[in-house]
Amino acid sequence: MLASNPNLTKCPFFPTRYVPISRSFHITCSVSQLQSAAEVVNGRVPERNEIRLGLPSKGRMAADTLDLLKDCQLSVKHVNPRQYVAQIPQLSDLEVWFQRPKDIVRKLLSGDLDLGIAGFDTVSEYGQGNEDLIIVHDALDYGDCRLSLAIPKYGIFENINSLKDLAQMPQWTEGKPLRVATGFTYLGPKFMKENGLNHVSFSTADGALEAAPAMGIADAILDLVSSGTTLKENNLKEIEGGVVLRSQAVLVASKRSLIQRKSALDTTHEILERLEAHLRAEGQFTVTANMRGSSAEEVAERVLSQPSLSGLQGPTISPVFCKRDGQISSDYYAIVICVPKKALYNSVQQLRAIGGSGVLVSPLTYIFDEETPRWRELLSALGL
Repeated sequence: MLASNPNLTKCPFFPTRYVPISRSFHITCSVSQLQSAAEVVNGRVPERNEIRLGLPSKGRMAADTLDLLKDCQLSVKHVNPRQYVAQIPQLSDLEVWFQRPKDIVRKLLSGDLDLGIAGFDTVSEYGQGNEDLIIVHDALDYGDCRLSLAIPKYGIFENINSLKDLAQMPQWTEGKPLRVATGFTYLGPKFMKENGLNHVSFSTADGALEAAPAMGIADAILDLVSSGTTLKENNLKEIEGGVVLRSQAVLVASKRSLIQRKSALDTTHEILERLEAHLRAEGQFTVTANMRGSSAEEVAERVLSQPSLSGLQGPTISPVFCKRDGQISSDYYAIVICVPKKALYNSVQQLRAIGGSGVLVSPLTYIFDEETPRWRELLSALGL
């Protein structure tokens, strides 16, 4: 019905929305822009030789993202900080585009980016469940927070401690709804409706939401929470059942791009393997010790009798050769295991208890699997 109206035209970046155009208004588009928009509307990724990766442009998320990529030997070369385009020398066909996180999601949907790193909250809010967005890695281990509903500790909310309690309050009617200040205008209404809060109105705001209830312009807020300290300092509290989602940085991609462009899929595979290898090695240590024994099997039996010495698949045990009286002998065996940081001291103590000596400890940088499980999951999700 809308499409038949000559005064409405499709917005190229959001094909399902329509923008009113007056008869006197003129649109100027280049041929390439029109072709790109048409390809997106028709479900095809615009033809490009390069792969485009969107990264956050500012703030803590931007710094942590660059640090992670550097740790994965994917340092971003950003010659001019005023430019929005950069390179990763190890990936010759990749362009890095610095964008606001919400614009990363929007440009993945429009086909202008192939890959991006953003918070899961941002992907959920601006992706709005679009099936073309696919999470490649869901736990990059930074940007941890939760999107949570918070209410005052005082007044009519003093004894309200759960979402169920809030929904059952008689104050909220069609004429006087619960007023919620938030920047999440998609996730907020969706969450409230799913949890039986039908009389709710939302006001949009960015930043300093904690002041809204005290100012009398909102009854509650729906915002990102890290430690919860700011809420407490402003006499606000989270309630049971009030967490909309838990978020951290994720690697997200355009499903169409990965299916239609093999180069995009290959680049994604390499980035994913590097990320997985580094993140799996985080907090892991290699422990090496020498142990006297009659055979590798006998030493292995002693090692495996200890609960903290099993390693990834099991300990590596090999003979240590030395020369005595002109003869080569192997009275000692070297044990190599991988242990997490929290079990490090106990592991060293257990090695000593069974005869280990000369214990060496070194942090791990990467652990490469034969094939990362997330890659198999991605291929399955793509139907490949």
